[in-house]
Formats: sequence, C-alpha cells, structure tokens
Amino acid sequence: MLGDNDAIATIPVKDLAVAEKFYRKTLGLKPLTTEEEGVSRFQSGESEVLVYASPYAGTNQATTATWVVDDVEELVRDLRSKGVTFEHYDLPGLTLKDDVHVAGDFRAAWFKDPDGNILHIVGH
Repeated sequence: MLGDNDAIATIPVKDLAVAEKFYRKTLGLKPLTTEEEGVSRFQSGESEVLVYASPYAGTNQATTATWVVDDVEELVRDLRSKGVTFEHYDLPGLTLKDDVHVAGDFRAAWFKDPDGNILHIVGH
C-alpha cells in the first residue's frame, strides 16, 4: 500500500514569492518545474517539498515538515546566519543548549517559515 510509495511535504503559504525565496535561498532547496499555478515544488534530498498558496497558511500549531541531518548544531548556526530565528519549547526530557534541544545523543531544533509554519531539524 502506501508504505511502498514516496510522500511529499505539503506546506500552505500566503505569499508564494516570499515562500519560494525562503525555501530556495534560506533553506537551500532545489526548485523543480511545475505546471500548476499557485504551487512551487522543491527537491530536498530524495524527497519533495510542495508549497502552495492558501488562506490557511500558518494556522497549524504543530510541526509541518522534518529534516534528518548529520549535524544539527552546524545547520542551526548556518540558518541563524541567514536570519532564521529558532523556537524554544519546554519539552520533557530535553535540555535547551543555545537553540538546540538535547537528550543524550538526540539533537533537535524548530523554526518557522515566513508564514509561521513550524519546521524541524533532527539528528544525533
């Protein structure tokens, strides 16, 4: 069934041009061509991220997309240098060190796109 197929992160945005710039320039995703109006597609590793214009952009109060990375701290520093602000949460079992939530070898950080969609990076 679905377990044998790829999934796409689908993220609503208010302003497609602003979102395209953020996902392409700030996050470094590779743009893909699309014929659909009001939609932009990006390559992220072996996955795809689709952003689309929606009046409901930014209304989700939970994580929208997660990236598994090798070095959370390094990526946090790089994104911070590009103006990204990180979210700080009081989560059981996690300690906040700078902008990274830590539990043993587990590392995680959350930030928002220009529309307030919560994005997450995680690694060990």
